[in-house]
Order: sequence, then structure tokens, then C-alpha cells
Amino acid sequence: MTTISQTAGQSASRKSPAGFFGVLAGWVNGIVTYFAHREAVKTLSELDDRALRDIGVERSQIESAVRGMIDPMYGRMM
Repeated sequence: MTTISQTAGQSASRKSPAGFFGVLAGWVNGIVTYFAHREAVKTLSELDDRALRDIGVERSQIESAVRGMIDPMYGRMM
């Protein structure tokens, strides 16, 4: 006796909208993340050098710190 899989008869178009919305959600997430990072860089750039030193970041490390590439314990690149 032959067994037929249920997924063999389904059309590929049922997966397309989910794929589209997944790509769209990833795209929107990327844009939101970009603007959040830009705002964080702007905020940190407005601090004076002493305030930055207090949180363990040098002015040249602001971009890396926002992206999470600075070890918070030592203020060094990871």
C-alpha cells in the first residue's frame, strides 16, 4: 500500500506570504535598530569626556560601545 504525504499536495504559494512578511519584519527591525543606534551615538557624543570616562568609554569608542563590541568590565574591544 502506498502512503501519500499531506505536504506533497500543498502548493508553494502558501509559504510565500509568510516568507514575504518575514523579510518585511526583518527589514523593519533593521531600520528600527539603525535609528536606535544613531540616537544612542548622538546621546553619548553629547557627553563630556569626564562623563564618558566614568562609564568606561573613550570618545573614539562610542560607535563600538553602542554596537556592543566593548567589554564593559575593561573598556576594551572584544
